[in-house]
Amino acid sequence: MKKKWIILLDNGHGIETPCKRTSFKEFLDKIVEWIYTRRLARAIRDKLLEFDVDCRLLVPEDQDVPLKIRAERANSIAASAGSKNCLLVSIHLNAARNENQAKGWEIHTSPGTTASDRYADVFWNEAKALLGDKTRMRGDYTDGDRDWDSHFYILKKTVCPAVLTENLFMNHEDDCRFLASDEGFKTIVDIHINAIRNIINS
Repeated sequence: MKKKWIILLDNGHGIETPCKRTSFKEFLDKIVEWIYTRRLARAIRDKLLEFDVDCRLLVPEDQDVPLKIRAERANSIAASAGSKNCLLVSIHLNAARNENQAKGWEIHTSPGTTASDRYADVFWNEAKALLGDKTRMRGDYTDGDRDWDSHFYILKKTVCPAVLTENLFMNHEDDCRFLASDEGFKTIVDIHINAIRNIINS
């Protein structure tokens, strides 16, 4: 019998979160992290539902739901469905301290070796294939893989496998311009769709 997956999409931050937006005037209305990540999450969910994948928005609200509550929501679903049957994907945009200081795509997992590392590899391969020469692939190779071992609450406190994607830098002009384009938005959506479908079908 084929495994029944539940995909949980966690869109970053909320309407009251300060400063999480681009620094470039041209894109001020287009690249606000809480808005953009919710657009991404809804587009990813809608497409996965077309493929008959059980996909749920962990934070349908516009407000910045506390991390503790986000983790509790995920853990409640995982407790009912089985933690191995769930995958949480937390979706973010990145930013550096200064404009044009850094660019590229990253993926994060909790410290140590878990199933999340295997899933992060699938996301990495899809991102590398679809982003091509449009931006950099920012990996952390110190422990032998490409994902960053991070102490993010949503990764450490959920009982199911979880990954966090940082989808380009809001305050790098090239990344920002790409994110603001129709092509850029579709590419980020496709990275997540393709990776999730590959994980489900593998």
